[in-house]
Amino acid sequence: MQVKANCISIEVEDMGPKDGPTILLVNGYTSQLINWPKLLLDGLVEAGFRVVRYDNRDVGYSQKFEGAPDPRETFKAVMSGNVPDIPYVMADMAADGMGVLDALGIDKAHVVGVSMGGMIVQLMAINHPDRLHSMTSIMSSTGNPDVPPATEEAQIALNEAAPSDGREDVIVHSTKGRRTYESPAYRKTDTEYAQLIGEAYDRMFYPAGYMRQYCAIVADGNRVERLKSVTVPTLVIHGKDDNLVRVEGGIDTARSVPGAQLELIEGMGHDLPDGLCPRFIELIVGHARGSLAAAAD
Repeated sequence: MQVKANCISIEVEDMGPKDGPTILLVNGYTSQLINWPKLLLDGLVEAGFRVVRYDNRDVGYSQKFEGAPDPRETFKAVMSGNVPDIPYVMADMAADGMGVLDALGIDKAHVVGVSMGGMIVQLMAINHPDRLHSMTSIMSSTGNPDVPPATEEAQIALNEAAPSDGREDVIVHSTKGRRTYESPAYRKTDTEYAQLIGEAYDRMFYPAGYMRQYCAIVADGNRVERLKSVTVPTLVIHGKDDNLVRVEGGIDTARSVPGAQLELIEGMGHDLPDGLCPRFIELIVGHARGSLAAAAD
């Protein structure tokens, strides 16, 4: 369903008991709401949570923007202390999530974000702490330039475009790219990738929004000092074998947030494999229930 959130149109899906505590799921870079594993969604609902997921701006069925910002110019502006000339920043994307809660009449939520979504929920905890019961940042980082970058192979996979916008070219190219940073202990077959990538392509293939989201990431810079002020109960989950956002990014996130819990997972790369969904459910549900219990004391 479409809602008006933060003055733009956002596509939202709302699952589970309406009177249950809410978990707001925030997607990563260029990722659509359909990319959340069904096993994870079902497990959170079975645990009694109301689960809300949405398409970030410029992806899926949510509102699209205009402009073709240059990431190099964006970086230069940030380094010189100037405000970059880009359509939006990640603080706007964090405010979008709060707007989704407003549209659904939800006062507070547990927020869970993956990759860029982890950066967005970090900003929710920084800018909107009164709206959060807890925050879970998965396979994300702080924007700290001292954290090791992605492997060269993974960087190429993330930034290199498919030879054409045709469905089969996109599937083959995306499958090859994902193999560079997938979980080595939980690899998908080519058929599984073809289904996942094909479903996302058929729902909404919109590469024009990619650079705007990327520049929003660049423009936010280093969050380490801002994260030191976070008081929201925080869980950080990261794969030890992540080639895209290296494990040091998760360690830096947990180190930056006072009292954060850090969970490092063997064999996990930069994805949410079905084989790890039971563990993700255990961690997220345990963290959410623990934060509610602590708040009630």
